[in-house]
Amino acid sequence: MGVVASRPNLVERRAAWARAGERVVFTNGCFDLLHPGHVRLLEQASEHGERLVVAVNSDRSVRGLKGPGRPVLPEGDRAAILASLACVDAVTVFDEDTPHALLEVLLPDVLVKGADWAHWIAGREIVEAAGGQVFAIPFERGYSTTNIVASIRRMRRR
Repeated sequence: MGVVASRPNLVERRAAWARAGERVVFTNGCFDLLHPGHVRLLEQASEHGERLVVAVNSDRSVRGLKGPGRPVLPEGDRAAILASLACVDAVTVFDEDTPHALLEVLLPDVLVKGADWAHWIAGREIVEAAGGQVFAIPFERGYSTTNIVASIRRMRRR
């Protein structure tokens, strides 16, 4: 089971993992209303190294990306749920529009995103410049938080 860590604590953990020779994998996203597509992405991401770090967009950031009705769950809840997954070692919340600042201090060995973001993987250049690898995990159709939220709203109107 992972931990929810502050940025400074996460950087300390990353340094310890590096000293132990463990590859650190990083992914990020809103992860609002965790669904099977998210879980499978995280499980596949974890296969690229020994430690998986997940950066979760802050509530402010999610509202900017998804609109005023989101997130459904607050950042603390989203982070705690993700940290409870066996494949996740650490979760942190970031408030910036992209994870660039976090990636610059963390310098993971591997950056992973869902292939629905393959056209633009934020931080690719940071990770590759440090000698890391970037992977796009195939997108699993049929799972979308936006569609789940829309479905719930339609049911409430009935």
